[in-house]
Amino acid sequence: MSRQHLDAVAMGILMACCAAWGVNQVAIKISNTGITPILGAGLRSLVATLFLMAWCWIRGFRLFNRDGSLGHGIVIGLLFAGEFVFLYWGLVLTTASHSVIFLYTAPFFVAVGAHLFLPDEPLKARKVVGLALAFAGLWLAVADGLTFPTRRELQGDLLELIAALMWAATTVVIKRRTDLRLTPQKTLFYQLAFSAVVLIGLSLAVKEAAITDPRPLVLAAFFYQSVLVAFVSYLAWFWLLAHYPASNLAAFSFWTPVFGVFAGGLLLGERISPLLSGAVALVAVGIFLVNRPPRA
Repeated sequence: MSRQHLDAVAMGILMACCAAWGVNQVAIKISNTGITPILGAGLRSLVATLFLMAWCWIRGFRLFNRDGSLGHGIVIGLLFAGEFVFLYWGLVLTTASHSVIFLYTAPFFVAVGAHLFLPDEPLKARKVVGLALAFAGLWLAVADGLTFPTRRELQGDLLELIAALMWAATTVVIKRRTDLRLTPQKTLFYQLAFSAVVLIGLSLAVKEAAITDPRPLVLAAFFYQSVLVAFVSYLAWFWLLAHYPASNLAAFSFWTPVFGVFAGGLLLGERISPLLSGAVALVAVGIFLVNRPPRA
């Protein structure tokens, strides 16, 4: 049964997911030192697919029954793969701070897409104000790294914006199919399996595929991304998406870069901005406004 507002269980799962995704930013930085980025993303999807198949076999969930969802699954997989292609391609041209700002326009696109294509999720003024406040908090969290962009960085920023659009499109497309017989497990299988094929194939095509330094720390970071993020947290996310409003869930993703800043400071010794406390406050208030039930 679909709920109209997030409850304590959903918020707890979301915060755990955002924390895992925040640490994932550090894990990607570490694994990229020993595995080329696009190949790493493809192998991550492949390993997560194998874990998902094993888990479904143990639990008795069927992944290969004929239910007419193959075409939908291909769309999900291609959107997910495209998101990562544009994300990594953009990072070659622009800075990490710019990337965060443009990538996390995705909740706005989700809100608009939900308003247009999901009848139960109209876009109201309170939700727009909440998203704007949360985005302002995100901007504060990375403000120290923001600079006026060069032409090269503008090109990278545009690619990050396209990645955000594909992320949002994936969310809305999946939410539109939750009324049919498409389980969270099968949705994740489609996303992981097709993206693994596309990303590994692309890395081979552009001659980017290489594992240059398989030391234990690199492998640990890679398996963190594969098992805890791509398998466990994504499965939890798709379960949430099947039961709660897409735009409310997407707003919670603003916590991810905040956790990422904390993780970078604690694990990599990166500088933590003194503005971070203000960023946390703005994100919290914004998400509260997005998820506050209307008065009876």
